[in-house]
Formats: sequence, structure tokens, C-alpha cells
Amino acid sequence: MNVSERQLRAFAALARSGSFAEACELLHLSQPALSISIRKLEDTLGGRLFTRSTRSLALTPEGEAFYPVVKRLLSDWDRALEDVHNRFALRRGKLHVAAMPTFTASRLPALLARFHRTYPDINVTVHDVVAESVVEMVRQGRAELGVSFDPGEAQDLTFKPLFRDQLVLALPAGHALLGKRELSWEDLLPFPYIALQRPSSIRRMVDNALAERSLQLTPAFEAHQLVSIGRMVAAGLGVGVVPSLSAAQVEEMGAAIRPIGSPALVREVGVLTRRRAPLSVAAQAMLAVLGESAA
Repeated sequence: MNVSERQLRAFAALARSGSFAEACELLHLSQPALSISIRKLEDTLGGRLFTRSTRSLALTPEGEAFYPVVKRLLSDWDRALEDVHNRFALRRGKLHVAAMPTFTASRLPALLARFHRTYPDINVTVHDVVAESVVEMVRQGRAELGVSFDPGEAQDLTFKPLFRDQLVLALPAGHALLGKRELSWEDLLPFPYIALQRPSSIRRMVDNALAERSLQLTPAFEAHQLVSIGRMVAAGLGVGVVPSLSAAQVEEMGAAIRPIGSPALVREVGVLTRRRAPLSVAAQAMLAVLGESAA
């Protein structure tokens, strides 16, 4: 059946007012136009919805049964239109963002505050997960945006660089290496080494850099989270390699941070999205705010 919204609104207005003249005024229609809408609706449904006389207008039993259904349909229609309009106007919506803990604990809070000041009605869920999980959450559609290291070749994802992050050395307070002005990877060899567990991309990056220099660091301790590395270093258990993004957090734990050269290990940090999935308006707005972290 081909029933239009206009016909349903005409029926509802006439049923509510009980008068063609009043219904025409409510709908801003002429009486002939209203009569045509009602007649077409009745023809489509296969029967009369109103009984008419020169002095009265009343719903038939079928019209009485149809009226509450039409009211509900029109109410749902109006709410649906309002909801999608509010989403486009960023007055309503929900956004899932996946990000590395190093980013969520450093740059993200200020960016979220900026976003919330502009779009206070958008609910944002932040999934702070390891870099590899960020990639998978975006790939599976569980997060519209992800902030992580460059995943390399990934045909189903797009990567928008934000900034470069260099790996740095975390040292216990008072450590002998703090007296050196420049540190190399060879300087780490005599000391207990605390590493991220495989398959961490940082662990892989460090292992590859060491292998290229025919060096090998056998971890004395391994952990899954960078915060654990920081606390173990602060406790004097050894030295560890962490992203500069987490440097401030590690220093708050009581460890010291120094750059490592020869070679410096640098990775791009950026925003991941699914290549063939259009972004919601809320995600587009968040992407613009995240872009400010590149400054």
C-alpha cells in the first residue's frame, strides 16, 4: 500500500478536530485538497474512515481503531526526524574512541575538554587499550576513531598522522647513566632491562633496532602495560624503553627520562578510521579536534 505521511496527517487532524474547516486551518490546506487526501487514503485502505453529513463528521469503527495507530506512527516519525536532525546538529549522539593509554593519559583529556565545551550533548566513550587493540577495535567497527602508532600496510584502514613520538629511556633515580650527556643503545647492555611483552609493537621496534646493530638485550623483567614498566623502573629493578608520550607519567612515578640516540627510534602517532566506512558527524567533529594535537 502506498500511503503518504501527508495523508496520515490529514486524517489525524480531521479526526482530532471533527471539522473540515478546523483541520484545513491546522494543516494550512484548502478544503478540496484535504478532501482529496482523505479520499485517496480511504481508497487505498479499502473503506470509509469517516461518516459525513451536512452537519456532522464522525469516525467509523474502522477509523476509531485506525486513529491511535496513526497518532503513534506520526509521533515516532517526528521523533525519528528530530533525533537525526539533532545528530547532524551535534545536539545528540554517541561516539566511541579507542586510544593508547599513553595518549589517553597525556594529550587526550585536554582535547576531550575542548570537544565537550563545543558539543556538550555528545556522549564519548574512550576505550584505553594497547596499540594493537586500537587497530582491531577500529577494524571491527567497535570504535569509529582510534589513536595509535602507524600500523603500516593496512588496506582496510586509513591513517592520518598527528605527530611523531620518540622512544626514550626510563631510569631509576640516581642511576649511573644519568651522568651521561648522550646515550646509545650499547649503554643499556650492562644493566637489567625491563621490556614490554611480545607482541608489543614497541618491543618489536626495539628488538629490530638492536638486531640491526648486532646487539641483544635479554629482559630481566617483562610487563604488558607501560605503567608497570614505569613503576618497576622507579622501584630500581632496571631500565626500560617507553614512548615520550608517557614520559611525564613515568617521571611522576619517580623515574628519570633520557633520550636515546644512535639511532633514535621514532614512530608516527595518528588517527585510524575504516577506509570504506563514512564517519558520523560527531566523529568528524572529534577528528577535527584531534587534529589540533598535531600543532
